[in-house]
Amino acid sequence: MSERSAVVSGASIAGLSAAFWLRRQGWRVTVVERAAGFRDGGQNVDVRGVAREVLDRMGLFEAVKARHTTETGTVVVDARGRVTAELPSDGPDGATAELEVLRGDFARVLHDGLPEGVAFVYGDSIAEVAEGPEEVRLVTERGRELRCGLLVVAEGVRSTTRGRVFADTDVTEYDLGITMVFGTIPRTPDDDDDRWRWHNTTRGRQIHLRPDNHGTTRALLSYTPGDDLTPLDRGEALARVRARYADAGWEAPRVLDGFDASEDVYVDRLTQIRMTTWHRGRTVLAGDAAWCVTPLGGGGASLALTSGYVLAAQLSRHPGDVEAALTAYEAWMRPLVDGVQSLPRGLTRVAYPRTRTGLALRRIAEKAFTSPPLRPLTRRLTQVSETERPLPDMPERHLPPESA
Repeated sequence: MSERSAVVSGASIAGLSAAFWLRRQGWRVTVVERAAGFRDGGQNVDVRGVAREVLDRMGLFEAVKARHTTETGTVVVDARGRVTAELPSDGPDGATAELEVLRGDFARVLHDGLPEGVAFVYGDSIAEVAEGPEEVRLVTERGRELRCGLLVVAEGVRSTTRGRVFADTDVTEYDLGITMVFGTIPRTPDDDDDRWRWHNTTRGRQIHLRPDNHGTTRALLSYTPGDDLTPLDRGEALARVRARYADAGWEAPRVLDGFDASEDVYVDRLTQIRMTTWHRGRTVLAGDAAWCVTPLGGGGASLALTSGYVLAAQLSRHPGDVEAALTAYEAWMRPLVDGVQSLPRGLTRVAYPRTRTGLALRRIAEKAFTSPPLRPLTRRLTQVSETERPLPDMPERHLPPESA
């Protein structure tokens, strides 16, 4: 019988959370991951709002906290590296969160904390999906045939399985017009400290430097109007970025040289995913595959972690009725997602000034919003994934024998 078996496609935050909670509820769980092995890379993510409670219920709060990036605050700097504004970082959900970790470190804690019995298939992906009334039949790219009572698609914003199951009318890809280039570069003690340093310059360009707990520095170049670098090979993509940042000043030359030498460079064009529904039959989406909020909205990792818990909780509350469970999952998660996806109009123009006048106005706004009278308002902007609703209850269950 495949009724209480699940295939989870994707082994990052959303997929691992779903695997954790489904297995805890006694499901047989197989995780299929396209990468050849566990992926340790990635940039900063954080755990905020209700996701902190989910992590605590997993018993992994302290393990994640121990992987903190060492970042202590967030400052805006000018072309000489002088601090012009400091964002509120006090409390668990400041600009620098209490649980500020690298994506790979976070995923590693989740992976190592999984209940026994979760199976992994690496170096493979789903090629065919055929759904029947009682089960989903899958064929992978390598020819494996899998049957399950539930398919959880947690493949990220560029999910291919999403396109196989959902019609184009169900999915809207909303291009924010921003390109981001992430990478890891050497740390230089004379230049780097324990704060996230953020620099804006003209022509819609940003430079970010953040400390990590591995003795290196995480760098980000972000600009608008963006261009799609994803189809290009590494050399051509970095050449275009170098041309864009040729006169950007501050630490741009160091970052560009660091990217040329780094094996950990990732480019992306920010795209929100908005869908009319996140489930169809026995297939359900979780994390960025369902609702990518992008770094501009923030809270993506928190939503991903929370989604795995809520999915398993609703399945436990509606035993034998997958449709009712998935409908309840959507009903609980959607207000949380909508609150993060709804970006203020004109945000991109304010965040990425193109002229010296626009840059000067932004600096005035930064000083105003980080002044004592307005700091409470600024602090609320970083409190994503907040809700006054309690998490749905989930009964404790004993895991089935491995031979079952």
